[in-house]
Amino acid sequence: MIHRIYAFLGLLVVLLGTNPAQLSAADRPNVLFVLCDDIRWNALGCLGHEHLKTPNIDALAANGILFENSFCTTSLCSPSRASILSGLYAHVHGVTNNFTEYPEDMSTFPRALQAAGYETAYLGKYHMGEENDSPRPGFDYFVTHKGQGKYFDTEFNFNGQERRVVPGYYTTVVTDMAEHWLEDRSSEKPWMLMIGHKAPHSFYFPEPKYEHTFDAVEVNYPHSSFELDGKPDWIRQRLSTWHGIYGPLFEWRKQFPDTSAAGVMHFQAMVRAYWGTILSLDDSMGRLVKILEKRGELENTLIVFMGDNGLLEGEHGMVDKRTMHEASIRIPLVMHYPRLASGKRIPEQILTVDLAPTICELAGADPMENIHGRSMVNLIRGGDANWRTSWFYHYNYEKQFPYTPNIRGIRTDEWKLVRYPHGDGQPDRHMSELYNVRNDPLEKQNLINEPIYESLVAKLDQQLKQLMLETGIQQDQMPLDEGIKTDLPEQSIR
Repeated sequence: MIHRIYAFLGLLVVLLGTNPAQLSAADRPNVLFVLCDDIRWNALGCLGHEHLKTPNIDALAANGILFENSFCTTSLCSPSRASILSGLYAHVHGVTNNFTEYPEDMSTFPRALQAAGYETAYLGKYHMGEENDSPRPGFDYFVTHKGQGKYFDTEFNFNGQERRVVPGYYTTVVTDMAEHWLEDRSSEKPWMLMIGHKAPHSFYFPEPKYEHTFDAVEVNYPHSSFELDGKPDWIRQRLSTWHGIYGPLFEWRKQFPDTSAAGVMHFQAMVRAYWGTILSLDDSMGRLVKILEKRGELENTLIVFMGDNGLLEGEHGMVDKRTMHEASIRIPLVMHYPRLASGKRIPEQILTVDLAPTICELAGADPMENIHGRSMVNLIRGGDANWRTSWFYHYNYEKQFPYTPNIRGIRTDEWKLVRYPHGDGQPDRHMSELYNVRNDPLEKQNLINEPIYESLVAKLDQQLKQLMLETGIQQDQMPLDEGIKTDLPEQSIR
């Protein structure tokens, strides 16, 4: 089989039958994959944020590829990370919550690159298997920690050989680790390095130099927090929970529920701190680019910067993620690889499951079999008339975080239909939601009960069933929706 590699070597490979694993490191891209936790899709200067300045990431986007419509297939950390690694939906890879370990015998794109001759490493937050900090398959070098890690002074497990607390701010610490790993490499192999940042996951603690950066910026609840007429009742029920704007706000608010006007001050402090953590991410990207430039590897390194899922910042009265609303499912995605494209914006809908096949193709690795994602290489190079115009979203109710129902929904280029199945075959437990996301991107008006859209809803329902069938869901299995509850989650899993 002739392996696919990037364009300017394509003809040479066809003529000579060269095996990509036999090519030199200079002929195949290194891969630097930077994964952030809970970063909002618009929390970058290049994506239009009014207050956040991210010049280093913006430069990568300006000289690389900026994806304008990228999404996660499940807006929850572990399921989304597993989909990024595997190219599969959560119901197939099996990581449907934040407590399940990724199956050891399941393929990943790091394994595929390793088999193709790459040296591979993972540094930072892995976040699959809460109490497991051991090395995982597919990586020659692996450094992580148990649970969420801490913004300051986290204990890391270094490749299964020792555990020790590394003093300092998390983002800086893992960037230091990346620099050391790159400098200590002696192999002539191409390399693939994944960095898992804690930022900007709650609880939000900026680096001291950024603690007061946004003190002068006024932050209010978004208008959609109060525009809940015509929306499902469960959204109102969530307002005073762990995941609502009147709740604890990840412990920024000590007395709750707080529906007072003054309560917005706690929300403001939380958002300012969230933004502050992102400034350190931008510093990290600037450092990494300088390291690659110094090593003469920038032109031949595929850089991927992305988030695992989105984050609600007060939209519809919510914080956290999990729902199918736009702020929850949209993620930032930037690529930089001059040999592929420069200064390009991609408007098509991209999914987390598309990263694995894309990286495998660019690296000349064997394609991963029976996956749900699609390689973006042709789309980036010259467009793809057959690219998806619809996809489905999948989330299962969690007893540990009983603030979000079961969700099955479809998003097209124009429409979004969200269903809330009960879990035992009965009719949906909650009112559905229908939005024209092209004309109503803030999802202000739920159109589900408008008679003129009955035929559209029927059509979207049929498309949703077909999309689910195409990923192997013939009989949909999900937990029972036990309703929205107000109890706080256990301290150890917050």
